[in-house]
Amino acid sequence: MKHSIDRILTTHVGSLPRNPVLSELLIRDEAGEAVDKAALARESEAAVRHVVAEQAAAGIDVLNDGEQPRVGFQTYVAQRMTGFGGESRRPRSPDYTRFPIWAAQMAQRLSRRAKVTNAPQAVADVAYDDLTAAREECRMFRAALDGLKEPPAEAFMTAASPGIIATTLLNAHYDSHEAYVFALARQMRKEYELIAKDFLLQIDAPDLAMERGVLFQDKSNAEFVKIAEMHVAALNEALAGIPPERVRLHCCWGNYEGPHLHDIPMQEILPVLYGAKVGGLSIEFANPRHQHEYAALKKNRLPDRFVLLPGVIDSLTNFVEHPEVVANRICEAVDAVGDRSRVIASVDCGFGTFAGSQFVAEDVVWPKLKACREGADIASKRLWGRAT
Repeated sequence: MKHSIDRILTTHVGSLPRNPVLSELLIRDEAGEAVDKAALARESEAAVRHVVAEQAAAGIDVLNDGEQPRVGFQTYVAQRMTGFGGESRRPRSPDYTRFPIWAAQMAQRLSRRAKVTNAPQAVADVAYDDLTAAREECRMFRAALDGLKEPPAEAFMTAASPGIIATTLLNAHYDSHEAYVFALARQMRKEYELIAKDFLLQIDAPDLAMERGVLFQDKSNAEFVKIAEMHVAALNEALAGIPPERVRLHCCWGNYEGPHLHDIPMQEILPVLYGAKVGGLSIEFANPRHQHEYAALKKNRLPDRFVLLPGVIDSLTNFVEHPEVVANRICEAVDAVGDRSRVIASVDCGFGTFAGSQFVAEDVVWPKLKACREGADIASKRLWGRAT
C-alpha cells in the first residue's frame, strides 16, 4: 500500500452508482427472475470500464471497479457461495421506529432496490467452491485498467467481511453466531487471496460499528465491543498469509441519510480496529454526525503500522464539497495522525452500496471525487510548502 510520500493521495470506499439498466438486471437476477446472462455480463463490463475511466478523469490515485457486477456490497456472496436460502428477518435501526415520518420517506425513496433486510440466510454449511464470478470480476477490472492511458498509482477491490455477511445473511443453521462467523471466514479466505494476488484488498466491515445499532441494538456498548473483537479475530484468521500492507479495512456506521442517534462513539471501537491485521483503516469523518471524531483519534493515536483513509467527502449529500473544505479536513486528519505520509484522502462510504440504492446522483459523484483531488492538491501545498 502506497503512502503519501510527496503529496496526498486520493481514493474512495468502493461502490459507485450503477446505471439503471444494470441495476434492474442485477435486482431481477437476485430475485430469481429470468435474466439474459449475456446481457448482464455485457452491461457489467461496460459499466466497469465507465467507472474506471471516470475515476481516472477525476484524478483519483487509488481506484477500483465500483462493484459494478455486484447486487450489493455484501449480499453478493449469496450468489457465489452455497448454503444460503430462504429469507432473513434483519432488524432495523431504532431510527426507523423513533422517526416514522423519515422512515416512510426512505421507503418511498428506495422502493426498488436489492435485498437488504430480507436477504437469504444460512440454511446449510456455507461453501465457496466456485470462484468463477470472482475471477470474472477481476478480469473485467484488469481489462478496464489496461484501457487507461496511464495506470493509476494503485488499484483495489473490495470484499465483504465475515462479520457483515453474518449480520446481514442471518444464521439459521449453525449452533452459534460465532461458529457461523468463523465458518464464513474460512470460506471468504478464498476470495480474499484471489483479490490480493493482483490488487489491494479492501475488507468492508461496517459490522464493527453499524451493527451496534442494528443486530446488536439490545446489547451494551461493552457487550458489543466483545462481539466486534470476535469478528476481528475471525477476519484475521481469514487474512492469514496475506501481508497486512496489502489490505485496507473499511468501517462505518451505516451508509444511510438518517438521524444516526444510536451510533457507537469511535473511541469505543478504535481499539477493536487496531486489532485487525491490515495496513489501512478507512473511517467516516465528513458527515455531520462524525466530523468530531478526530478527537478520539488524538486520544488513541493511530499505530505506526496503519495508514488512515479518512472520509473527507460525504457519500450521502449532493453538495459538492469546496476544495478548501476538503483541504481543511485532510489537514485535520494529518494533525490527528501526526504524519502526512500516512493519510490518503477518501470518501465516507460507498456511493452505490446496493443496486437501486444511492443518495448521490451519478453526475454529481464525479465532481465530488474531483473535489477530493483538488482539495488534496491544496492540502499538499500546505503540508509540503510547494505546489504538487
